[in-house]
Amino acid sequence: MKIPISVLVVIYKSNGDVLLIERADRAGFWQSVTGSLDAPDEDLALAATREVFEETGIAVDQLPIGALRNLHHQIEYEIYPEWRFRYAPGVTRNIEHWFVLQVPNNISITLAPREHVAYEWLPFKEAAKKCFSPSNGDAILKLFSAS
Repeated sequence: MKIPISVLVVIYKSNGDVLLIERADRAGFWQSVTGSLDAPDEDLALAATREVFEETGIAVDQLPIGALRNLHHQIEYEIYPEWRFRYAPGVTRNIEHWFVLQVPNNISITLAPREHVAYEWLPFKEAAKKCFSPSNGDAILKLFSAS
């Protein structure tokens, strides 16, 4: 069963382009990297690092120190009914912690085909609009409003 605590990682380049990935289980659902903790006490930054590697092939430990930043912002949202079967009975809400990751402009992406089928680099305002999750769009806009 999935733990209802997750991370969201907005991956971006210095020119303001943001990486979006399309879910394999929902055509047209574009998002940033997301994933649940593997254990209730898993370190959030380690979970973010793991999810980035699993979903994009980007090794955070090969990037400059400070490339991954915890925004120290969390939201609570209702889990889509069609995905609740992944959680313990009665679990309907998830707590998501926001991170950002700046990557080099020439970074290569290797998707996990069971999770995602396509990716795009988009200007941040366009990326924010394309996300199926309003909170994902909010995270993108928060990153660039703080810059």
